[in-house]
Amino acid sequence: MKIKILVPVYNDWQSLSKLIDEIDNLSLSPEFQLSIIIVNDASNHDRQEENKEFENIQSIKILNMKKNQGHARCIATGLKYIFEKDDFDYVIPMDGDGEDRPEEIKEFLNQIKDSNNKPIVGERVKRSESLFFQICYMIHKLITFVFAGKSIKFGNYSCLPKSFVEKMTNEKATWNSFSGSLTKIENDLVVIPSIRGNRYFGPSKMSFFNLLNHSLSIVSVFRKTVLIRSALFIVFYILLIKSNASIITAIPLILLLVMIYMISNLALRENKDEFDNSLKNIEDITQIK
Repeated sequence: MKIKILVPVYNDWQSLSKLIDEIDNLSLSPEFQLSIIIVNDASNHDRQEENKEFENIQSIKILNMKKNQGHARCIATGLKYIFEKDDFDYVIPMDGDGEDRPEEIKEFLNQIKDSNNKPIVGERVKRSESLFFQICYMIHKLITFVFAGKSIKFGNYSCLPKSFVEKMTNEKATWNSFSGSLTKIENDLVVIPSIRGNRYFGPSKMSFFNLLNHSLSIVSVFRKTVLIRSALFIVFYILLIKSNASIITAIPLILLLVMIYMISNLALRENKDEFDNSLKNIEDITQIK
């Protein structure tokens, strides 16, 4: 069974090198053949050349992008490349900084036989960030549930059968949000517990504003539901405060309108033409093994 591990990277070559070493050291059944596809998001410094021998990884390719396009679009481009250019059975997208723990790959693969060809996702059960960030993350999940009607507790770390890779490459929302797109395509997901690991090197790149953008990108995939629920909330809230209307009581409405505006802008990222032509952004391919 051919497994492709898809890893986007921007400059963090040191972490990527450690990740590859840890993947190569996994004790896996010989029925699984692991290969790694790295999407280099137009890094502004080069990877340090290393002479390493890999025992358990069949091949490693780096897709070097011409221009920086962001994490979600790198994954989308990688999925499209693998589906159109490679021979595979499953794809595992994951971060390259250690926050997606490579030892959990074994659990993904163990679930394949019982998954009935459904996507397997890593649902976060423990996180490594500060208390403030964890509270923000809980708010992110609450916003997604209240306005989109979806409880999404997973990120990119997942295991996709070939049939769902095809569906993801045909869904324009994949160009905007991986987890939002996968939830839109399929509600019946196989779930495994996943612990958020510590970064190998340096601080986390997921700031409050990045988390806000990530949250609203997911919500924007379900914008029709958001608009309906927002309209109902506005009507109910106006009836509730009509005898007590003031600048203070109007704040929730203002915040909601700002959120709708931001979601509408993020929804414009769902450009199917750009997604279809994303492989043209590959400048060259480096074969490490």
